[in-house]
Parts: sequence; C-alpha cells; structure tokens
Amino acid sequence: MLNRREFVKRTLSAGLVMGAGSMCYGCSGLTRRDMSAFQETNGPVPVLDSTTKTILYHAGLAPSGHNSQPWRVRVERADLWIVEADAERRLPAVDPENRECLLSLGAFVENLSLAAGAMGWETDMQVMARARHDRDVVRVTLRKGRPTRYPLGRIKARRTVKNGLLPREIAVSQVKTLSQRTGGRLFYFPRGSKHAACIRDAAVETYRIQARRDDAQEELVRWLRLSDRDARRYRDGLSAEGMEIRGFKGWFVRHFVKPEDFLKDAYRKQGLDMTAKLAQQGGGWFVITSPGHTVPDLIETGRRFERMALLAREYGIAIHPMTQILEEESGLAQIVQHHGSDLFPQFVLRVGYLEKYPEPVSLRRPVDWFVYR
Repeated sequence: MLNRREFVKRTLSAGLVMGAGSMCYGCSGLTRRDMSAFQETNGPVPVLDSTTKTILYHAGLAPSGHNSQPWRVRVERADLWIVEADAERRLPAVDPENRECLLSLGAFVENLSLAAGAMGWETDMQVMARARHDRDVVRVTLRKGRPTRYPLGRIKARRTVKNGLLPREIAVSQVKTLSQRTGGRLFYFPRGSKHAACIRDAAVETYRIQARRDDAQEELVRWLRLSDRDARRYRDGLSAEGMEIRGFKGWFVRHFVKPEDFLKDAYRKQGLDMTAKLAQQGGGWFVITSPGHTVPDLIETGRRFERMALLAREYGIAIHPMTQILEEESGLAQIVQHHGSDLFPQFVLRVGYLEKYPEPVSLRRPVDWFVYR
C-alpha cells in the first residue's frame, strides 16, 4: 500500500500530474445529482405529501456558510411549519452573532415561498425570533391558492462560482434590475473603480487574518467532505467538487488528502494565494445592505439576496461571496471608518460574467434529514 508521499513521487516521475481543468477518466467526485433528494432514515413525516416535500427540497437548495445548511423544519400541522435555526450547524468561530445563519434562513424561506407558489400554495411568513440565537425563527402558514409561473429550474440552477469570472463590467440595465430584487439595497462597484480596489484589498487582507486564526480554520475543517464516503454520509459541507477542485487534483484530494491537512501552513498559504488570484477576477463587486440589524432585518435581507441571485444566474452573472470582510473586526472597522456606523452591509459579493455557467454541484441533505414532527 503506497503512502501519500510515495504515490506523489511515482506519479510525478511517470509524468501523470495534470492541471485541475484537465480531463481525467474517473476523476469526477460526487455531486448533488448523484444522490436522491428524498431518503427516509427515521421514517417519513406522516403529514407531508409529495408536493410539500418538493417545496422543502427547493427550500433546502439555499446557500449557507461552509454549506452548513443551518435549518430544521418542525411540522406542527400539514399547513403550519416552524423554520428553526439548528444550533448544531452554527459557525461560532466566524459567525458568533448568528448573522450569516439568519441570512441563510432568509434565503431558505424565500426559496420555500417561491416553490410553494409554483406548486399552488400561498405562504404567510411571520418572524418569531427576537434574539439572534433563538431556535424558532419563522412561522410558515400555507393555504391553497393558484399556481404561479415561477420556474423552479431557476432555484435548482443557482450556484456559487469562484473561477472564470470575466473582466467585463456588469450592464447598467442588469444592475438596475438586480437592485430592484433587493429593494434598492444593492450597490455595484465596477472593476477599476477606487471602491472596487478597496474591497478587493480588504477581501485579501481579511482572508489573511482569518487564515491565521486556528479556531476559524478548525471550524472550516469540520465542514470538509473530501472523500466520496464523507460526501455520501453527511450530504453537506465543502466537497472537492464544491470547492472547484477538479480533474486529477480533485481525484488526488478525495483519495489522499485528509481534512486536517488543511490546518498545515502550506494549505493556508495556498488558500491565501488563491484568494488573491480570485480577487483580481471579475467585473467588480456587489454590496447588499440591510435597513437595520434586527432578526427581521436579516431574514428579509436574506430573502432579497436570494431573489437577486436566482435572477443573476439567468444573466450569466457569477456570484462569489467573500465573507471574511464582514467576519473580521478589521474589515468591519474599515467599513465604519469610511461609511459610518449606521451602514449595515450584509453581503460582499465578487461578480462577473461567465463564458459558460457550470451546473450546481454542492451537496444537499435529503428533505427527511431536516424535517421532523
């Protein structure tokens, strides 16, 4: 049995090491489409039928930090659900105040509302939580209505994209339309502008700071699903495919790299170098703000973000959240210094057009795993 060092030596000597974008038979890792959306483990939730489970499947395609999927749904009745914040899926090192968790729950309930409408159900959403760490966050009441024409394929197709963003400014008309989806709280800083340069530099510097924080890196490692075995077991977190590590490199990572290897200095430096490279790509930056910092503000901002992101995919615009600016004190201090303490930025997004939009690959838990009664 070859150890990792011996394997690399033999592979290099044989001239078989290829770039991440190269073709490699059998090198693709597990993706969302390889696994069922419905997988009963503890028995079905009796009051959910195929329609309501389909609604919740689409809700569960919402984005979240480290793909932690921090939601649970408690079914009180067939037409009354409580969306909870799952305490076991929190990210206390980088999100101690649950800000990002609540934004993700906002995106979750937006997907839920859109999918329910398309399936012929109207939804009434009531924010229950008053403090950021409350368990019960949103009460969802459903009632039968007329189906909308919202295309559910739009929800399935949304994904985060890191690589390949083109250095072309986003069209003014598209920025305007996307901003409308956020209630006018989207601000675009085009590539080459002074503000874009400031955001770019801050994104790299705050990543550097976070890469040195052992608690943040240990938290990241807990959500790595490098092997196909872990991807199938957990159905969440960051897989090699989800991190856009493909081809031979992806195969090697899945078979020979362990999550704890990412704590080594060499891996931290690779992450920083890649971030610096990515920050140079794209057509600029979107910043989305909220009117305040209460729980309802964060839920609504998460919903608005999701509306925008779903439409951006159809314009061929990639979105890459670079969250460290808002997670590190130095990034927040810089924002306050230049804009005052009454500005509440909730998303910092690197954006750009793509030649070809890739299919979604991030892992997702089956509905039955996050619904209970």
